[in-house]
Amino acid sequence: MIISEKKHLINHNRKEIMKNIPRIFIGDEIKSGMIIPAPREIAHYLTHVMRRKDAIVFGGGHEYSATLDDAGKNIIVGKDTKHPDPTSDITLYFAPIKRTDDLINLATQMGVKKIVPVITEHTVAQHINWERMKKIATEAAEQSNRNSVPEIATPLRFSEIDLSKIAFADERAAYGATRQITTKIKSVLIGPEGGFSDSEFAALDNAGAVGISLGKTILRAELAAAIAISRIQE
Repeated sequence: MIISEKKHLINHNRKEIMKNIPRIFIGDEIKSGMIIPAPREIAHYLTHVMRRKDAIVFGGGHEYSATLDDAGKNIIVGKDTKHPDPTSDITLYFAPIKRTDDLINLATQMGVKKIVPVITEHTVAQHINWERMKKIATEAAEQSNRNSVPEIATPLRFSEIDLSKIAFADERAAYGATRQITTKIKSVLIGPEGGFSDSEFAALDNAGAVGISLGKTILRAELAAAIAISRIQE
C-alpha cells in the first residue's frame, strides 16, 4: 500500500471512529492525566444530550481522549490522540460588520490563529458582543477538527496596525492595480462594508501592503475574508 493510500485510510478510520464522539474545548493548559472540574453545561450536554460519558477534549494545539466521571463532576483527561492541529499561523485583521458572527465562524473553520478587530473610518458595527464572538469561535473550532481556538484580540484602530507586512482585500485590484505576493505573508486585512477611505488606501500603499484581488463582483465581507485567507494560504 502506498503512503498516500495508507494516510487516506487512517484519516477515514479516524472519521468513522470519532464522528459520534463530542469534541469539547476545555482550555489551553491541559495534558494527559489531569482531572478538570466539568462546567455544568458540558456535563449536561454529555449526560443528557449525547447520553454518553466519553469525549474528545482539546486545547493548546493538542487533542485528548477523555471521560466524565461517574458523578458527572469532573473530566478525566486521557491519552493524547496525536491528531495534528490544522490551525495555521495566519492573523486576520477585519473591520467589524453586521454579520461579524458569520465572519468569525468562517475564519475559525479556515484555521486562522488570531483574529483582530480593526476600527476604520467607515466601520459602522463598533458595538459587538465579543464574549459571544468567542463562544462562536469555540463552537466552530469544536466542529472543524481544530485543536485550538483562535485568539480574538482587543479591537485596534487602523492607525495602530503595522501595515508593512500585510495583504489586504483591494477592490482596486479588480481593475488592474494589483501586486503579486512575492514573500510569505501571514496577515490579511478586510475592510468594512463601505470600503477603505482614501487616506487608508494611501497609508496601505505607502507602507508597502500587498493589495489582492477577490474578483470583479462585490462580495459580502465574510466571504471576502474567506477568499483572502485562502489566497495567502496558497
